[in-house]
Amino acid sequence: MSRYLTPSKIGLLALISLYTESVVPSVATVPILSFLASHVLPFSSSDSQNKSSLQWRHFTLAIEDFQKATISHVSGRPGRTVWDLLLDKLWKLNSFDALHVFFHTLALLLRNTPEEQQQQHAENRNESSPNCMRLSRASPLGSFVRRAQLEFTRLQFHDGVTLWRNFVAYRAPTLPQWKKRNQAAGHISFDANLQAEHLDLGDRLTDVVYDELARGINHDASVSTEDVEKLLEYQIDQMQIGMGNRLPQAMKAQFRAMLDTGVAVPSLSHYVTFLDAWRSGDYQSSFDNLHRYFDYTMHNRDRTFYQYALLNLAILHADFGCHSEALTAIQETITSARENNDMGCLNYSLSWLYHFGKAHPEEMDDVRKKGVLGTEKEALAFLKAKAKETSMWSLLSTSLLSEAKLALSNGDSVAQAFESILKSSHLNVTKNVANAVGSQMSMQSSIFGRLGNLVAAETVLAQLQAPPNPGQDLQFSILALEIDLNVRRGDYSKATEILENLATKLTDGEADIFQRIKVMTLKAQIYDKAGIPQKGFSVALRAASLAHRAMILPALWEAVGAVCAILISLKEFSAAATLLESIMPQTLECEDCNLSAQTFSLLADSHMGMAGQAKAETLSRKEQLTKALDNIGRSFDEYSRIEDVKGQCEMMAKKATIMHLNGDPVLANDCTAKYLDIRRIAKDWM
Repeated sequence: MSRYLTPSKIGLLALISLYTESVVPSVATVPILSFLASHVLPFSSSDSQNKSSLQWRHFTLAIEDFQKATISHVSGRPGRTVWDLLLDKLWKLNSFDALHVFFHTLALLLRNTPEEQQQQHAENRNESSPNCMRLSRASPLGSFVRRAQLEFTRLQFHDGVTLWRNFVAYRAPTLPQWKKRNQAAGHISFDANLQAEHLDLGDRLTDVVYDELARGINHDASVSTEDVEKLLEYQIDQMQIGMGNRLPQAMKAQFRAMLDTGVAVPSLSHYVTFLDAWRSGDYQSSFDNLHRYFDYTMHNRDRTFYQYALLNLAILHADFGCHSEALTAIQETITSARENNDMGCLNYSLSWLYHFGKAHPEEMDDVRKKGVLGTEKEALAFLKAKAKETSMWSLLSTSLLSEAKLALSNGDSVAQAFESILKSSHLNVTKNVANAVGSQMSMQSSIFGRLGNLVAAETVLAQLQAPPNPGQDLQFSILALEIDLNVRRGDYSKATEILENLATKLTDGEADIFQRIKVMTLKAQIYDKAGIPQKGFSVALRAASLAHRAMILPALWEAVGAVCAILISLKEFSAAATLLESIMPQTLECEDCNLSAQTFSLLADSHMGMAGQAKAETLSRKEQLTKALDNIGRSFDEYSRIEDVKGQCEMMAKKATIMHLNGDPVLANDCTAKYLDIRRIAKDWM
């Protein structure tokens, strides 16, 4: 199979030839040119956001597609449609020699070079007939014609014969229609040499060239190596920029069918396999395929893409918990990007290192000693400045969102955080940074939720749900936010309905393991909120077991918390306290304030339960009440960091209850007053 040329491209060239002959009427010009442009222009990532564009644009083009695009348009010749003329031109290619002549005469479709024009002017020759137009060499159609002619001249003889045989098989379904216009046509009309020598299918000489055609063996001849690369590039775009969708089984089957036709396997296929294995949680396969892809790339392009190999390796190591290896790889990436003066890779690597440091500050001691980033504010200021210099608007938008997050974590003004979010939103709109809109809206929704403003959170959630085709990860996050919103409003039936619909979409073969764990944990938590925690016991245990096998630690601690909530409902307070205390250090290491707050709250409930089982006025009971108060205070602090009003009020209510039990009405009234102050401040923000 050739690198570029396919039978469908010969059909496109024939249609372009008809267009230049001025036989396409004005009414049909726009539809015909639209059809040509959709298959000639290179595919861009922006097309993936337009569903109608994807439905019209195919990577492989069947002969029936030509018929659908041209048969309804009347040509400039009486009694003939554009399809009739195209059919005539295709069937006039009745030998391998005729195919050579066709490609040789493609130069006549193009305007002459300045040197050729000077020579024609000196010889007083006209450039072309008045009824024919010539294409500019720099136009999309002109570039396509020049590329096709060049690729044909580069073909080896064997590849040229293969292209001819594939074209004969590709054109064969139109023989009955051709016979209606040409009564002399027969079953061997595809090759004038067979007719001249009175040969037939089945003859020994004919079998040398057309043996598979005679036996009715048809291959998919409309795929070239470049077509497969385009498919792979599109899938990579979907898996990376398009929010991480895994490779569907149907597309895997199509790839296998294409490769069975003899297409050379592009190195990009290893990268797609790497991404798919990565998304499925297969560390060893993803690691092997990443090395295999960059082995091919480095062999062909020297060290040009060495820094990208290291960058992918760093992200892979970090995703599977190998943090020291990830830091080593990302520091090598930064060094290599500086050596190659690749500012795009350098800025992205520094941004990634900053966010990695936020997630795993304990791993950043060596980086801080080397002074790669400086303080957090200095790092963000540097990233914003470099993003503006290099016009990396996506990086600038994410840096502004990180600035907003830093302001919230430091307890700065919420107005300051909103200012950064609005700057990011303005940038996303004016510079069309589509991949940062989801993060911006998610953070905005999160702030509204933390302030207790459920109406505003619902408005932002509705905006998040507006895009017609969000990626798989973004769609999952949006649904999780919708479930959280309904739980906060006390609408558990609605939350359960959304969760069940989400669970049916997540199959073991296609869903990320983290998403399956999250769904099971949410289900157990909803049962707990609804007052029937025992119903979610088996679900919570499965979630914890699955998270433990996959070594997704934050999800594991959240699932363990759901199990402990059930143990508390079963009055197994001591077992719940022991389990919660064992995971508390690891929970705090995750630096997830919401998770830490929930865990402290459960630990307070377990100690409160043990205090209820102890005898009144005993030292054991006072000790348990003291521990409960301590954990309530810590939970309140964690909720305060994320400004979760509902969580803060819940902790104050629990603290006031304990003060009443201890016989201290003054402190109980103080807790009640603080509870009311929190509610009042939250209303002022609304």
